[in-house]
Amino acid sequence: MTGAINYTSCVLLCVGLLVRLPGLVRHGGDPSVRAVNVVLAFASLCFLLGAPSSVRVINQVSGVPNLAAPLTYGSITAYSATLLILIACWRGGPAMRRTTRNWIYGYAAVLAGIAVLFTAGHAAEERPSDFDTYYATTPWIREMVVLYLVAHLTAVTVGTVWSLRWAFEPEVRERPWLRASLLTIGAGTVLSAGYSGSKLVAVVARWTGRDWSVLGTSVPPLCAGLGAVLTVVGVLLPLAGHHLSAWRDFVRLAPLDAVLDPVLTDRALRVERPRSPLLWGTWRWSTIHNGLLAIETLFDERLYDDTHDAELARTGDFRRAASAAWAATIAAAVQRGTRPHAPEPGSAPRLPAPRDAALLVLIADAVKRSGRDARTAEPSLARARSV
Repeated sequence: MTGAINYTSCVLLCVGLLVRLPGLVRHGGDPSVRAVNVVLAFASLCFLLGAPSSVRVINQVSGVPNLAAPLTYGSITAYSATLLILIACWRGGPAMRRTTRNWIYGYAAVLAGIAVLFTAGHAAEERPSDFDTYYATTPWIREMVVLYLVAHLTAVTVGTVWSLRWAFEPEVRERPWLRASLLTIGAGTVLSAGYSGSKLVAVVARWTGRDWSVLGTSVPPLCAGLGAVLTVVGVLLPLAGHHLSAWRDFVRLAPLDAVLDPVLTDRALRVERPRSPLLWGTWRWSTIHNGLLAIETLFDERLYDDTHDAELARTGDFRRAASAAWAATIAAAVQRGTRPHAPEPGSAPRLPAPRDAALLVLIADAVKRSGRDARTAEPSLARARSV
């Protein structure tokens, strides 16, 4: 069962790593992008090395009994450090470099300590499943086990505090995907704490003459597996949220794109849609900006003011009034811009084109709403004419 949990967790983390690799290729200079990929790589390595079958293979191939133990502990320590570095990179701020540098130095010392203590100790009998508890009273090996468990527990505890505390800060409430990511990572690190916590309890029990090896072999894989699933979901949530938001905008901006289509076509401003659906949202944003800039000098300021005032008087909603006024102004400018003798663009538009992303989405909604109202009014107008 333990091996199945390890390999399943390893596969899930590798899938997450494959999803993130294109971002690493495009944005390799971004520290947070690198940290995400390193976290996923070390987490998958932890589960791969920690599976009992992998432990036996490593020990047999190397000829060193229990060599898999320090390798696994080293990967767990590296994962712990990179998780803290990832959260620090996401948080940013002037102290980010100093914080990440301190964690790197601290956990590099832990890695060196694991190597030195394993070399100094004597662990001749291979223990693929219960190494921690079996050698809990062996000099030097005992210290190595405690060192990596304390380092892991420290990392997941600090990671939990950082992520949950940051998730409830006011500025994060306006970024729902980041908040969901932090809460998910926080839950994952809480579960991961059960891995090192239960092993520490089992080790301390051996020191007092009790045999709680089951606690050190059955509970940790479950905690580590569930914690890894939640952690990888949390790490991938910002990326998923970015693409879902882009898709939502791609759909919601379609009415505004359709209004601008005559100008885009007439002036050959519409570029070919990219093959990757992941880029369609960005493509639509850039297309709309191109169209708005092309007709920016044709905006009728008086039409905008009249429509804004009428809609505001009718609804009392300033945002709805602004979006309705822009929808009418853009539609009129498109008509002027596609006439046979359209005026030449001027050098200084009196009414600059809207560039705010949220406003453009509202304008697209207003265009859709005006089209729906027009279609609703057509049957009534036809009946009135027949009478």
